[in-house]
Amino acid sequence: MLAGKEDYEVTEGEVLLDGENILEMAADERAAAGVFLAFQYPIEIPGVATMTFLKAALNAQRKARGEAELSVPEFMKTVREAAGKLNITPEMLKRPLNVGFSGGEKKRNEILQMALLQPKLGVLDETDSGLDIDALKIVSEGVNALRGPDRSFLVITHYQRLLNYIQPDRVHVLSAGRIVTSGGPELALELEANGYADVIGAAA
Repeated sequence: MLAGKEDYEVTEGEVLLDGENILEMAADERAAAGVFLAFQYPIEIPGVATMTFLKAALNAQRKARGEAELSVPEFMKTVREAAGKLNITPEMLKRPLNVGFSGGEKKRNEILQMALLQPKLGVLDETDSGLDIDALKIVSEGVNALRGPDRSFLVITHYQRLLNYIQPDRVHVLSAGRIVTSGGPELALELEANGYADVIGAAA
């Protein structure tokens, strides 16, 4: 819904980003305004080279902000620096987008996209799905490197293990379409120890 998926209808309320209601924007306008969605299961796009995709996305964002497109050398240098921090090899960048990638490689590729686009709001939909412990650490380090006072993350997960690496500022429990309780990082630890049943039952 935040990213603009058309299957959802918002019946009331606003979602304000820098004072603008993003619900009135098309999906590409939301992306240009600084919204980034990392999918639970990133899709493969045969025939679209990873580097072509990254260059098109980055330059589209720059154009929307009134900035000049990056030259090829500037783009290559930017991608190489960001990819190196995420253990993304030049061979991976030469493949079609996500084609033949493992789960961990797909997630690292999404964090690379986020590092290049520098969004204001990153929505991470179960980024820990399908990751082994090494990939989880690399992805988490990539996310943590992007944390800052002018960037927010909404991290969606069912498990504490992701939050061991991406320390949350606030924890919200969503059930049946509404937030039933909120707290600090200790709430996630409590849920890991005791499960969701008591919290959801008390809110019912």
